[in-house]
Amino acid sequence: MKGNASTSRALNRRLILNLLRNRGPISRAELASVTGLSPAAVTFVVTELMDEALVVEREAVASSNGRRPIPVDINYEAHLALGFKLNRSSIDCVLTDLATSPLATLQATVTDITPEGMIEAIRVTIPRLLAQAAREEKDIMGIGVSIPGEVDPRNGVCLQSPRFGWRDLPFAEMLAERGHAPVWIDDDVNAFAIAQKLFGAGRNHRNFAALAIGAGIGCSLVLNGDIYHGSNSAAGKLGHITSVPGGALCECGRRGCLMAHAAEPYMIAEWGRRRGVEPTRADFAASAATGDEDALEILANAGSRIGRHLADLVNLFDPEVIVVGGEAVQFGNALLDPLKRSMEEFLFFSKPEIQTDWVPSSWARGAAALATQGIFDFERLPSG
Repeated sequence: MKGNASTSRALNRRLILNLLRNRGPISRAELASVTGLSPAAVTFVVTELMDEALVVEREAVASSNGRRPIPVDINYEAHLALGFKLNRSSIDCVLTDLATSPLATLQATVTDITPEGMIEAIRVTIPRLLAQAAREEKDIMGIGVSIPGEVDPRNGVCLQSPRFGWRDLPFAEMLAERGHAPVWIDDDVNAFAIAQKLFGAGRNHRNFAALAIGAGIGCSLVLNGDIYHGSNSAAGKLGHITSVPGGALCECGRRGCLMAHAAEPYMIAEWGRRRGVEPTRADFAASAATGDEDALEILANAGSRIGRHLADLVNLFDPEVIVVGGEAVQFGNALLDPLKRSMEEFLFFSKPEIQTDWVPSSWARGAAALATQGIFDFERLPSG
């Protein structure tokens, strides 16, 4: 490895931690064999990680020659990550261990969508989450925040968020000053993809797509194991492909975006228009569950439209699998079957499997995964 000693040490730490994350408890000797590091280098890194309580020794397992090598493992339970998914009227909040297993969850109401208002709303939830889990602030290793919009994760800047009216906002630095912990931010769909990469359906795939359908539509790409952000941190904006030229107004200010013709708000509004009512999401979901023809037709049309554009993405990037999440997964096959049929109709060669992986806390867990990934990679931001 080239570079100075601290760089080599950081790379070795990352290598060992990610190997433990993927394989589970293994001995120091096996760590040296698999990584190619010297036994002395492995011992040095493992000792350092144990001193920081990031790694712990597990119970020894007898081998064929009777010796009992002591395996080491990531100490997931000892440390905490916080995840916050920002919405216009609420924040999904979660406290997790380093495996992104939720320890406490809540939804905070938001009345002020200015940066200061959002940061204050986050700050006051932290002691509530800690109290719910009976944990202490000193155990927090990082905070992850997912923001709808275009985000520069390397510099912790929200480049723009039409939903909040933000532009060129150093959100990570601002929150770190108030939250007293390192902060990582990214687009909400990228955060969902990172959670899938670390611990979800994408864990065993180097190339996959994470499709989210909810208030918006996005599709994050994981290429060779890394999130593809693009040259301007604007990759994966499937929802802003023009689907209906001159069509409905999108929140981004353009007309005819896929999001404006297939995301949940469109489906709900279209159902209300047909019924002549002011609908809620619960009304639409209940109607779809009972087999209402209008609701099923709307879901089928939306699914077909998404699938058509998803096929173009598959033809361009050839993912191994597509993981689908977002609130609209609740509608099940009424949405997904038309999506699959439409996608397959327009595919050229590859036919990736579509898997759903979604629970109510997925958005916030995705945000917490931003911090978990940063902790594993040791690319910490100053905490202020």
